[in-house]
Amino acid sequence: MVFGRSSRGQRPIEPVTLKILVAGGFGVGKTTLVGAVSEIKPLRTEELLTEAGRPVDDIAGIESKTTTTVAMDFGRITLRDDLVLYLFGTPGQDRFWFLWDELAQGALGAVVLADTRRLEDSFAAVDYFERRDIPFAVAVNCFEDAGRFPAETVRTALDLDPEVPLLMCDARSRESVKDVLVAVVEHAMIRARKQREPAVTT
Repeated sequence: MVFGRSSRGQRPIEPVTLKILVAGGFGVGKTTLVGAVSEIKPLRTEELLTEAGRPVDDIAGIESKTTTTVAMDFGRITLRDDLVLYLFGTPGQDRFWFLWDELAQGALGAVVLADTRRLEDSFAAVDYFERRDIPFAVAVNCFEDAGRFPAETVRTALDLDPEVPLLMCDARSRESVKDVLVAVVEHAMIRARKQREPAVTT
């Protein structure tokens, strides 16, 4: 059990623990993101790409990729003494999507990681969370060889609702990833608060 700091004579603070999914297309940087921010050694379920998978694994634009997540990535980050996030990275390929429903159970929210070189690979993840009414933010992983586009251009391309946070990030940078996670938590809390408010009748 993780406990926060406490002053002398006070009981330790037991933090709130929240579950966040990290989703997106194949090769978008989900494993990198979880590893960059996790304060524990992340659990990874990566396997080497093989010739047998070549017909179903589209690596156009990411030809240097040699491994793939086959179940999940798992990490943990303490945002404050009283708030701990458990991160679950989802597999990106269609044939592993049956795992998403299991991973999504009990999640506060999600990050949809996007790559402007393969933006269409994000559509399915965005649709998944919209259909299940799970709060999410979109984080554009700014690869060095990827085109740079204004946030509103990406928002329009993904047909995002105005309230969905959209951020540019570097999945290798701990501070950049922390900003994304904070945005997801704040978005989820705002949505939860609005849902609790009584409807205004006229």
